[in-house]
Amino acid sequence: MIETLKIRRVAGALGAEISGVDLSQPLSDSMIAAIRQALVEHQVIFFRDQDLTPAQHVAFGARFGPLNIHPYVAGMPEQPEAMELIKEPSDRINFGGGWHSDMSFLQTPAIGSILYAIELPEFGGDTLFASQAAAFEALSPGLQATLETLNGVHSASREYSAQGPSAQKRGSMKIAEADGYVGEYVHPMVLTHPETGRKALYVNPAFTLRIDGWKTRESKALLDYLFDHCRYEGFTCRFTWQKGSVAFWDNRSVWHFALNDYPGQRRHMRRVTVDPWPQIAAKSRVVQAAE
Repeated sequence: MIETLKIRRVAGALGAEISGVDLSQPLSDSMIAAIRQALVEHQVIFFRDQDLTPAQHVAFGARFGPLNIHPYVAGMPEQPEAMELIKEPSDRINFGGGWHSDMSFLQTPAIGSILYAIELPEFGGDTLFASQAAAFEALSPGLQATLETLNGVHSASREYSAQGPSAQKRGSMKIAEADGYVGEYVHPMVLTHPETGRKALYVNPAFTLRIDGWKTRESKALLDYLFDHCRYEGFTCRFTWQKGSVAFWDNRSVWHFALNDYPGQRRHMRRVTVDPWPQIAAKSRVVQAAE
């Protein structure tokens, strides 16, 4: 029942913890609508003490839209929409260890990600989130107006190249290199949220290569300024995981950063990623088609 849903804000810019719902169970349309409204309002929402099989995780995610199958990270054999994100004790590099917005390198980017904690280190391994709506609203009206006329070029070529951090070999994750078949796609540098009308910056250090129509060198000064501005502490919240915790964030207005501060320990998470419904997918322009 919706009456059991309790929502507690965790920070000023974004984030709320939700209790009173078991995500493993089939949920009513009204409950899904309430969770969706909380996500839209708070940009990232957290649940504790959940017990989700891969099939239940996928079923919950599918209530919010079609699920993405990652082009470079292998999904589970029985549930290809579910990715296991594992850092073994011997791994130096973690997955997601830098500020980014999931899947902005696709022609149709994902709208949401749902991450579930299975095994956690004794200490460390928190995730940071940053509101790009708050970041946009803190800019001057003049810069806001300028950015609304610009588009960014996004690609996985840097992050998933043979030398990129996400393509480095790991003990328990199968990650393909993007070299030779990745494309470049243009997205607005300011997105208007289709449900709230709130505007947010849509660039990120991992996947935004340059400003469309500008040279890389010309783009660097403005993008570097925005990347520094967008991670200001006042725009962020920090989530400390426990086994069974779930985080659900809106990639249209949120960056995240998985901290890699637990050397010699294992961390095992599972993620499903929600795409927009085809009829409301954002229009993007292809710069360089995949080969």
